[in-house]
Amino acid sequence: MSIRIPYDTVFSTVKQAFLQMGLSEEQAQQCAGIHTESSLEGIESHGLNRVPRFAEYVQKGWVDLNARPELVGAKGAVENYDGHLGIGVLNATFCMDRAIALAKEHGIGCVALKNTTHWMRGGSYAWQAAQAGFIGISWTNTESCMPMWGSKEPGVGNNPFCIAIPRKNGPIVLDMAMSQYAYGKLGVYRLAGKQLPFPGGFDKDGNLTSDPGAIEASGRILPTGYWKGSGMAIALDLAAAAMANGRTGADLDREARGSCTGCCQIFLAYDPYLFGDEESIQARWDDRVAAADATAPDREGGHVTCPGERTAATRARNMAEGIVVDEQIWQQILDLAAGKTDVKDISSACVLDNMTEEKKQ
Repeated sequence: MSIRIPYDTVFSTVKQAFLQMGLSEEQAQQCAGIHTESSLEGIESHGLNRVPRFAEYVQKGWVDLNARPELVGAKGAVENYDGHLGIGVLNATFCMDRAIALAKEHGIGCVALKNTTHWMRGGSYAWQAAQAGFIGISWTNTESCMPMWGSKEPGVGNNPFCIAIPRKNGPIVLDMAMSQYAYGKLGVYRLAGKQLPFPGGFDKDGNLTSDPGAIEASGRILPTGYWKGSGMAIALDLAAAAMANGRTGADLDREARGSCTGCCQIFLAYDPYLFGDEESIQARWDDRVAAADATAPDREGGHVTCPGERTAATRARNMAEGIVVDEQIWQQILDLAAGKTDVKDISSACVLDNMTEEKKQ
């Protein structure tokens, strides 16, 4: 069951939960901001729902609260950092800041990060670039949680990819996993007792299904675009590992420590006005978005939008009416804020963690 909680209450409670986990005042402030903003904008699967799992990983020692990104190499507009298994949100924010700084100097900036932890909502860092006036691109590799096309067992990560266009009349921001639905989104639908809008994977008997629990149980999420999604996933994995000189998804599988622990991430920022003036490029973007949005909807009363356009409306509604939170998740966050530490994340049924445990045995 979902409830609505005022923004300030959510932020202060999440921040207190992070302080109880041992984060500093500054760390807790920044992490609470990312998690709360994600849920405020309708991405609860990677916002508040991830707080209990983060607590679990801290308890297991899979996240080092004292670690900071270390520069290990730099060539022109490119830098490489070792995240030392620090807080993924903070590592990612730092690296996109560095990419933006490099882009201000060179026109384009690229930062590769290895040995980091889950960045939560990947789109946060694309938005970060767009809000600074730059085109932002970022992606991550993960452990295997999705079958390659033609397989019945996980063989590649769903490796989220994000791109943001800094349009002044509303940024266009794409944040997508290489699976039809990320596991976090499956958890959101399962907790709400809902079926997926479209088939998102296979059940244990190999039947395509919209039942999120059945897909979590089988571990057979559907690649976006079938073979295209799994093909993109393996390509993104290889590119990230090479650029960061870090682990591939197969390395993460062998280490078997849980979602994204030790992964590689890439952050790109690009000045959109290198070869054109701001006014004409913004006008061109507005014209293109307007043309796409004006196409005929597929059903009566439907409305076509480009990715990111509905974010402002979602944010405004949730700010006015309260952030949507699953009641069970909220209770776990309240327990964490009160100093109770024996809390397990129920938001994703932890198919990935279950597979990890099986590999250890």
